[in-house]
Amino acid sequence: MDFDPRINLPGEEGVFKEIAKGEQKITISTVARRYGKITTLVSGFDKTVDIKSTAKQLKEKLACGGTIKEGIVELQGNHKRAVKPVLIKMGFHEDSITD
Repeated sequence: MDFDPRINLPGEEGVFKEIAKGEQKITISTVARRYGKITTLVSGFDKTVDIKSTAKQLKEKLACGGTIKEGIVELQGNHKRAVKPVLIKMGFHEDSITD
């Protein structure tokens, strides 16, 4: 988050990003794909959140591959338990994340 050097408080852009993260209704689920492969789906992001950077951070923290399709982050493997703590560290509120 960027701080305004004059008043040592978060700038307007940083505050709006934090508010946007708090208003999300994120859902974490798993689905079986071809040949029994498990894929973790993270959905419910609004247009205000940069899904591309969020997906990139999730893939880096969980050490897995993934993609974005129709506003849903798809992660390779069963990461249902691990995604929630990572999202909380990224600034999303715990109450807005459902498993």
